[in-house]
Amino acid sequence: MISEKQFNKEIDIIIANAIREDVGNGDHSSLACIPEDATGSAKLLVKDEGIIAGIDFAKQVFEYIDPGLEVEVNIKDGAPVKYGDVCFYVSGHSQSILKAERLVLNAMQRMSAIATKTNQYVKLLEGTNTKILDTRKTTPGIRALEKWAVKIGGGENHRFALYDMIMLKDNHIDFCGSITKAIEKTQAYLKENHFDLKIIVEARNLAEIEEILQSDGVYRILIDNFNYEDTRKAVKLINGKCLTESSGGITLETVRKYAECGVDYISSGALTHSVYNMDLSLKAVK
Repeated sequence: MISEKQFNKEIDIIIANAIREDVGNGDHSSLACIPEDATGSAKLLVKDEGIIAGIDFAKQVFEYIDPGLEVEVNIKDGAPVKYGDVCFYVSGHSQSILKAERLVLNAMQRMSAIATKTNQYVKLLEGTNTKILDTRKTTPGIRALEKWAVKIGGGENHRFALYDMIMLKDNHIDFCGSITKAIEKTQAYLKENHFDLKIIVEARNLAEIEEILQSDGVYRILIDNFNYEDTRKAVKLINGKCLTESSGGITLETVRKYAECGVDYISSGALTHSVYNMDLSLKAVK
């Protein structure tokens, strides 16, 4: 997994690029009608229900745009919210608040939707030993925000990108020639380049699991698109020799049954690619 320092760098890049994209050479709407020295305050108003996420990110945005802005937080990341709740107040230069408004809302609406959906999965897994994971099926350019939201919702992060973990999927195996060959070549590559990366290998059927188990050094087996019966067989076959992960179209309706098969992890792209933004507003306080 990537380091905290590297993750924070990703967040800094997201903020800088978003402001570049949205503000350009100036927020001319505000510059045209709001005096430079005007001050005011605004509140983050919830018009929905779910799990709030992005409060800390909003604070970073305000700090980036104007270190003089002051934020008073009422509700922290990860807390349940309902219609009418006020998550925070921000006060300072009015132009600065308006410049930050859209980035804060866009990010928080999506992050809160992801945290809310993740939390639904987490609750369904209560009482089992299975943890929910995200995937790389994220919005290009804002992966760090979406994975941050998954953690706020109580889930765990899979690999961040292609560089922090090895995952040998069906196409890698087919292009390489076999599972065994793919694992052997990967281990040689890691040794030659002095990389310390965990290896996950995808299995499409029980026979492939048996082949994977012939090789040492596999961190986790991805049990992909198995039914419940074969998932139970796969877990029994693996018998703790490495960690297990179920994936492939697992929904809120089926996640509990897959967990009860005994897998360590369940990964779902739906956490980040199939959500509806939470309705939030940043309203001036008069």
